[in-house]
Amino acid sequence: MKRSRAIAGAAALAVAGIATMATATTAAAAPTAAAAYNGACGSGYRVVNSVPVTGKGTVYLTYSAKTGKNCVVTVRNSAGKRVYMNAYVAATDGSSDWIYDSGQYTSYAGPVYLPGKGICVDWGGAIETVSVSVSGSNCGRMAAGVVTHH
Repeated sequence: MKRSRAIAGAAALAVAGIATMATATTAAAAPTAAAAYNGACGSGYRVVNSVPVTGKGTVYLTYSAKTGKNCVVTVRNSAGKRVYMNAYVAATDGSSDWIYDSGQYTSYAGPVYLPGKGICVDWGGAIETVSVSVSGSNCGRMAAGVVTHH
């Protein structure tokens, strides 16, 4: 997977979102509500990171302190006809295989789990032809990682 570095990943996403909102006109259709985390990872998992799949949905990285596992789920903004989606996660240091779920789904892909206590993770997802990946994130508290849009 080709990786590129974003200079200020989270800040750039925030600025892009604000710029998009600022250029919207009153004649434009109402924006689609952003996908909310759907709880697919199960009880005890809390969202520790997320990244938008531009115009389509959101990929969520969750973590359970009780199990020590990360979980990734890709959620569409709104359910509909079946479309290609995926969700994946792996240890940044290469100590794990890629764990992934992909297929034709109506609302979400995943969940996929990886033991993650004390390790950095690479994770991401796709909806139709739009994908996003995050590398080297959540190595400890609030390590954002590097976001790459495809």
